[in-house]
Amino acid sequence: MMNVVVCEAPERLTFARRDIPVRAEGEVLVRVRRVGICGTDMHIVRGTQPYLSYPRVMGHELSGEVAEASEASRFKPGDPVFVMPYLSCGECASCRRGRENCCQRIQVLGVHRDGALAEFLAVPERFVRSAMGISLDEAAMLEFLAIGAHAIRRAAPVRDQRVLVVGAGPIGMAAALFAQLNGARVCVTDRRADRLAFCQAHLHVENAVLTTDQLGQEFAELTGGDLFDVVFDATGSPAAMEAGFDYVGHGGRYVLVSVVSSRISFSDPDFHRREMTLMGSRNATLVDFDRVLDAMRAGQVPTRALNTHRTRLDQLVDVLPSWMSPATGVIKGIVEC
Repeated sequence: MMNVVVCEAPERLTFARRDIPVRAEGEVLVRVRRVGICGTDMHIVRGTQPYLSYPRVMGHELSGEVAEASEASRFKPGDPVFVMPYLSCGECASCRRGRENCCQRIQVLGVHRDGALAEFLAVPERFVRSAMGISLDEAAMLEFLAIGAHAIRRAAPVRDQRVLVVGAGPIGMAAALFAQLNGARVCVTDRRADRLAFCQAHLHVENAVLTTDQLGQEFAELTGGDLFDVVFDATGSPAAMEAGFDYVGHGGRYVLVSVVSSRISFSDPDFHRREMTLMGSRNATLVDFDRVLDAMRAGQVPTRALNTHRTRLDQLVDVLPSWMSPATGVIKGIVEC
């Protein structure tokens, strides 16, 4: 038997016991060691995640050690690994084009199927990757950083272009970090002064602007009226996503990293006048995970600073509600299994 944390329904977490999964042919049994808690998990607890049914074992940011693999596997017991949590089919049109991140039949661990808030997890070997050269804590942070890296790769800002990241949560921070590694001049805006202070202290962004009703005017002054070459929304707020169209300069790109379960609208005349490009950015690919791995190994990611909180699996039911409060100041909480 193993310990698990189950979200039985919105606002109802339980600590439970389940059978250890049996590894199927082609799968690896992973002994889960670290799980990152992210905004998706908090949306699941609140009941606002659009792609989910209950009950669900959450957790898609994970690292661990191989517990069992086939004789033909490239892994052996004890190997440190992380798991690509987007289980793609490999056969649909998106997968055939190398866009497994938006697979038509995607199964995301902890969302579409039970995830990593458990002591063991069996997953197909093609989604298991070596974590040699980084710590288990760092390996559990790869996924959220890869989402930011993917958004940057989609929009491809270059040196000295002006980039705005709206929303300084972990995904927004990841986007800001990798935009800077591209050489862009990065501005971050958020309603939380503590998040902005973190971005200045640890990500060294050029500008950090508190979100107010006067943002449009502040951004015009900041950029000499040109606004931004690329704007990324990472707020999860429909109102903020709609407002972001106003911050994109002529010929600029607007990337929606957030996912919301509602419709958003924009002014078509303004959109055409600026010949704006609107892009969605979903999940990440192995290329993006490798980009983050390289940056971690090069010491370019402030992983210790990002990991602000931690707890054990058997304490999570009591701890997670406090992590969901902005007053707690969580950036990335890690669960030790």
